[in-house]
Amino acid sequence: MAETPADLTAAGQASSGDAARPRRPGLLGPVADAPQPPRPTRAQSEDEAALAALTQASETAVAEAMSPLVDVEASLAALKENIAARAAGTSAAQGRPARHEDRLRFVGAATRRIARGMDLDEIVMGLCRASVPTFCDAIGVYLRDPLPVGEERPADRLQLRLRLTDRIPVDRDIAGAGGVVPTLPLEPAGWPQPGGALYEVLRAVRPVVADTPATRAAVAELLGGQEELDRVPCGGRQAILAPLRGRRRVIGAVLFLRGEQRGTFEHDDLLVAAQLATHSALGIDKAVLYGREAYIADQLQRTMLPETLPHSTGVHLAYRYLPAAETTRVGGDWYDAIPLPGSRVALVIGDVMGHSLTSAAIMGQLRTTAQTLAGLDLPPQEVLHHLDEQAQRLGTDRMATCLLAVYDPVAHRITIANAGHPPPLLLHTDGRAEVLRVPPGAPIGVGGVDFEAVELDAPTGATLLLYTDGLVESRLRDVWSGIELVRDRLAATAQQAGPHQPPLEMVCDEVLDLLGPGDRDDDIALLAARFDGIAPTDVASWRLEAQDTAPGRARRLARQAVAQWGLEEHSEVVELLVSEIVTNAVRHTSRPLGLRLLRTDVLRCEVTDDAPQLPRLRHAGASDEGGRGLYLVNRLARRWGATRLSAGKVVWFELTITT
Repeated sequence: MAETPADLTAAGQASSGDAARPRRPGLLGPVADAPQPPRPTRAQSEDEAALAALTQASETAVAEAMSPLVDVEASLAALKENIAARAAGTSAAQGRPARHEDRLRFVGAATRRIARGMDLDEIVMGLCRASVPTFCDAIGVYLRDPLPVGEERPADRLQLRLRLTDRIPVDRDIAGAGGVVPTLPLEPAGWPQPGGALYEVLRAVRPVVADTPATRAAVAELLGGQEELDRVPCGGRQAILAPLRGRRRVIGAVLFLRGEQRGTFEHDDLLVAAQLATHSALGIDKAVLYGREAYIADQLQRTMLPETLPHSTGVHLAYRYLPAAETTRVGGDWYDAIPLPGSRVALVIGDVMGHSLTSAAIMGQLRTTAQTLAGLDLPPQEVLHHLDEQAQRLGTDRMATCLLAVYDPVAHRITIANAGHPPPLLLHTDGRAEVLRVPPGAPIGVGGVDFEAVELDAPTGATLLLYTDGLVESRLRDVWSGIELVRDRLAATAQQAGPHQPPLEMVCDEVLDLLGPGDRDDDIALLAARFDGIAPTDVASWRLEAQDTAPGRARRLARQAVAQWGLEEHSEVVELLVSEIVTNAVRHTSRPLGLRLLRTDVLRCEVTDDAPQLPRLRHAGASDEGGRGLYLVNRLARRWGATRLSAGKVVWFELTITT
């Protein structure tokens, strides 16, 4: 049977008279082996001395005068009863300090349990579990809805709603409850009105016992009415209402209830309730503030990272991001895929030093810079050089690693530049996993370092894996040992898939399964790319002179290519749009221009020239001779765009085709 703080001393308290009573092996024999109290009082010492003197005098009287034995026995019994009575009084006097010690131990254990909670639900649950059944038979925790955060002032009036309730199960007999267990309504709601009983109790910010009409009215208002209060089997002193006050304002209330046979709350129990309410309120206040900060950090992280990667021609992508821990969800790792002119794509993986909002903010700036520079069709090494300059402008201690790979599905080649990042892995179609040899480079932010690029083959069907150091480095292994483990896992995954290439999602999951309990020291970004490429038979390209005859020649070449691919139904639209774009290019350049058609899941047309001015869509007037070409492209094409190159631009459009 469980014990309440007030009852914890009852089971361990014994009568001091029984403990101090000496054992007598015989009436006339000496007193021996008498157990002594640890710290006898002065009254006990005097009584024991008197008992010893009386025993000696009795033995002498028996020996000399042969007095009746019954008189000696009666005297000894009377003296022993006197000693027992005094000892019992001393024990009762010492019982009250003992109960205080038990209450202090309970409060200490309960506050430690409450303090272990990290979020709102854990703190409230800790309060309930610590209070039931040790302190009360049932508890209800009511919090403001919504809870104020930090220094903000609630715009609405005070509203209390039941957050959590707990009680002793009916089949348990706890502390003499006798099966009568208080049960709180499941969906009560308190609406404190200024001047009302509940409002006054909350404003006083002190626990009260529901033994007066005012406090009973406050409890009834909290429960939702007098009818709900009548359903709770508790007497006048069997309920404590304790307000919850955070750092700035009242954020709720706690209702402690005891059953009819449990016993009433004492005055000292109000101090216990005050301690529980204070620690819980401060914990809830901090948990709400921490939750808001964690939410902001998480949203910042999600905003900095791409929600989805763009669809790129000739390559399939998969990605993963894992924070270092639930309590550290903000980091500097990022990944990205940037479409480039000519159906190419730039694959980026990076890692900013640190785990903080500052790291996430720097990561966002570097990612935006990389997107802008890569979109200008700069070489990968030049992109890293400008990123290094940007990091130095952000601060002297802004360090990051980055790897940039540009994949060309037409040439089946990949160009890689590295800035202090772990090397990528390439899984070939035959199941062989390879660590690509790329120049290591210096991290971004060092300054004054030249970056190099290397061009490698990108076979059709091969898989490129980019990752951050959190995947391969931990307290249990170094970087190169982790890289070898990942390489072996890639090879094993390919063997399990058999003759077919393993799905990219499966590749990511298998790689992350390498992580053990001690391997999550850093956040992890993972980017996998499957090279599908574009077959040479699906590509048609020409070089056109910037002459007035260029549009007509472009129409004929486009018509022949479309017919060869069996797409004659799109011939008219393709000829019209190609003619408009080539005509616009001839007007703004005097050098040769390029025309290329690609057939994938869409039909894509690209026209390149050396003029830097990008075309803009505008509505031509009734008397204007030009300005309608891009309008037609915008209406007839699936989508279109113009991208500035390092020398010139490319204008492209796509048409939906049926195969």
